[in-house]
This record gives sequence, structure tokens and C-alpha cells, in this order.
Amino acid sequence: MKSAKHIADRIRLMIATKQFQVGEILPSTRILGKQLGSSFHTVRKAYQMLEGEGLLKSEHGRGYVVSRQNTLLDKSERLEKGAEKFRELLEELIGYGLDEEEVETLFQEQLNFMEWPERINSCATVGITREIAAMLADAIRSEVGVKSSILIPEEKNKTVNYDALFLPVAYKRMFQPDSESLLLPVIYHISDALILSLAERPAVNSLGIVAGEDASLPTLAEEARHALNFTGTVKTGVLHGRSLPVFVHEVDYVLYTKPCSALIEKQLPSRKRGMFTYELSPKSADQIRSELWDDY
Repeated sequence: MKSAKHIADRIRLMIATKQFQVGEILPSTRILGKQLGSSFHTVRKAYQMLEGEGLLKSEHGRGYVVSRQNTLLDKSERLEKGAEKFRELLEELIGYGLDEEEVETLFQEQLNFMEWPERINSCATVGITREIAAMLADAIRSEVGVKSSILIPEEKNKTVNYDALFLPVAYKRMFQPDSESLLLPVIYHISDALILSLAERPAVNSLGIVAGEDASLPTLAEEARHALNFTGTVKTGVLHGRSLPVFVHEVDYVLYTKPCSALIEKQLPSRKRGMFTYELSPKSADQIRSELWDDY
């Protein structure tokens, strides 16, 4: 279980490197606690520490909001905090048997090779379409608390801008030869809630799938058939302006992506629809937590 200090240190870095922007609402204490395997009391204590430093402010009805990118600590206070951290590290290194010369050499080597914070936490999620990449990015943020930009395979040249890439397992070989980013293959599936919702409707013999991009449809249809073991009729289509495909009123149940939600939810009753969302495998979620919450 992560301590309040560890969580505060990590969020402080994420704010300083603009992973969390000024004005952004942080995850609730319960949600972040669940994501990190800590209690909401521990997360609240971390938030309160950062509030005391001027980085966060608590707003009624909204939660904790990022109020500034850097702490209110003046130079002398920053140096004092830094000296305290160095003392703790030196004591640990001396405990391992390093002498003064070895410590100095090690420090200089790490300083020379260190990647400074501008690029820490710059993450992107890759998907076959931007819509599907956004669905996977939403799952990562929801379950692990890490934001990411969106990329498609044709944008491989943009990977130089990111420290870490979250990508479907099938894409690892495609990106591996050229990318200097940390590659984190992600295993994911249609959300359990959606699968269970459909399992409770035994009379579903036809499915409709509505997406924002034509190119998303084959992947979504294949995933739906596989996850649901569905052998009935599947019809697919995209929105045309403010019009839904005609089949949505003919099929037994409609699956839709987030860009289509406003129109679908306005025209179809809840019993006939479900939003297409992804869920990470526990191993993938743990790997991302380990890389992006534990290492710094």
C-alpha cells in the first residue's frame, strides 16, 4: 500500500510536468485510492499535503482542483527539502557500503544521463483508429489514473514526443524497431459491466453497432462477437450529421461509442442500448501503475 507521502510526491511531479493541468479536477479520493490500492484516507491526506503547499485547492461539489503548477515554497525552503531528501539517500547508499568517491561518481553519472522532468509522464495511447485509441485511453485513465494523448499507427513519427506508449499487443513489433519510448503492451477487453448487461437479455438476436468512424466498425464488431459469443445478426453504421442509422430501431440491442452517446441516449431507452467501453486486464493495469506511479 502506498503512503500519503509517496502519493503526494508523485502527484507533485505530475503537476510540475503538466500531466495534471491548472484547473483540472483530480480523481476523487475513493477512485484514486482504488486505482492505487490505498485507502481513501491515505489519498485525502496526500491531497491535503499538496493543498498546504498551494498546489491544490478543495472546491465544494467538485473535489480537489490543481491551482498552480509549482509549489509556494521559496528557494530556501526548496533547498531545505532537497537537502533532506539527499540525506535520506546518502544514508541508504552508505548503508550499502559506498564510500564518498563512489557516491560522487554515481551522482555525476546519473546527473549526466538524467532525463529532466519536461518529458516525464508524456504518454500516448495507440489504437487502430483515433476513436478506439480514445476508448483505450479512457480505460487507462479510469483504472490507473494516467492521462494520455491519442495516436494511430500512421503517426509513428510522433512517438518521439512521448516517454511511454500504451498499445495493443499486436502493435508492439510495429513500433519496437523505431521507438525510443517505453512500450507498454496493453491487454484489454469489452467491459464486464456491458457483457453482464447483455447476458441478462437472452432475447437479443440482433445487435447494432454505431461508431463515430467507419474504420472503427470492423474491429468493434469482431470484439463484440468474440466477447459475447454472439452468433446472431450484427449491423454496423456511423452517424450522419444528427441522424442515426435506420437499423438502430430494428435491432434488439445497440452498442455505441462515446462520440455517439448524446444522440443514441436521447432516442433509445436504456434497456435497448449500452456504451462500448474497454477494461484493462489486471496485469496490464498493474504494469502501468508500476511504471508510472512507482518509479519516481
